[in-house]
Amino acid sequence: MSDFSADPAHLIPANAKLRRSRRLWRVLFFLAALVAVVALTARFAVPGSTSGEQIARVSINGVIATDPARLRILEQLGKNDAVKAVIVAINSPGGTTAGGEELYEALTALRAKKPVVAVISELGASAAYMTAIATDRIFARRLSIVGSIGVLYQHVNAGKLLDTIGIDFDKVATGPLKSEPDLDEPMEGDVRAALQGLVDDSYQWFVDVVAERRGISRPETLALSDGRILTGRQALADRLIDAIGGESDAIAWLNSDRGVKTDLPVVDYFPLPDNSWFSPGRWLRQAAREGLGLPTEGPIALDGLVSLWQAR
Repeated sequence: MSDFSADPAHLIPANAKLRRSRRLWRVLFFLAALVAVVALTARFAVPGSTSGEQIARVSINGVIATDPARLRILEQLGKNDAVKAVIVAINSPGGTTAGGEELYEALTALRAKKPVVAVISELGASAAYMTAIATDRIFARRLSIVGSIGVLYQHVNAGKLLDTIGIDFDKVATGPLKSEPDLDEPMEGDVRAALQGLVDDSYQWFVDVVAERRGISRPETLALSDGRILTGRQALADRLIDAIGGESDAIAWLNSDRGVKTDLPVVDYFPLPDNSWFSPGRWLRQAAREGLGLPTEGPIALDGLVSLWQAR
């Protein structure tokens, strides 16, 4: 029998196939490297890198908490001469009182440097309304949900449940109010009084800034600060917002009242874009949250003092 493996005539097709395979892998490698470079470039691109004059958009969505990255961006917007105005797009039930205060103070500082206008879409309640009043003018839809001026501290007393399953808590503390209230006890006596003082102090500050910013007397503000929510139309009648409308109306006002050109591009500065092109961990986390009926992004729960409206 002849040995075909040594026959050059039979080696040529195999060599050609190997060369084609190598070329294919080189092309695939080049394409993968190109995709990686594009992804990294987008990932680390500076928000709002559009050149020329512009209007910045800062979106406040979901539950509010303190955010150093958001704070830095608001500070940078004040220094950016290309940004002629800032639109704060709000769709939030509120969040922590500290998060609302942080936004209020940052937007107050920004307002001193350039026009800032708030646009409430579906929801602008509690700490989100605290955010809105820091701007020069508030727009909302007729049927937006606005208001819920107030502060709360939530506690679950699971004592009966824990007794049923035979679990007891014990602790050693430096004082009678340390780490109170306990999960297995109701809020009573000095514990309730201390927490009520905490809530009242935050609430009084909230009422004061609403009265100051909206030009409403304190008694009138107190009458609106029982935690109620209002539609945009009701809020307009009660002077909690300035006008009915959306972003286009806000831009028209910026032009008529502040001289900002209507044809400037509106550039998103916050939230920071998540341009990661391959993130299985993020996909799995979002799928798990969806399976549990939880929001796909943001904190699952808030501990401590909150200024938040939520349907029950």
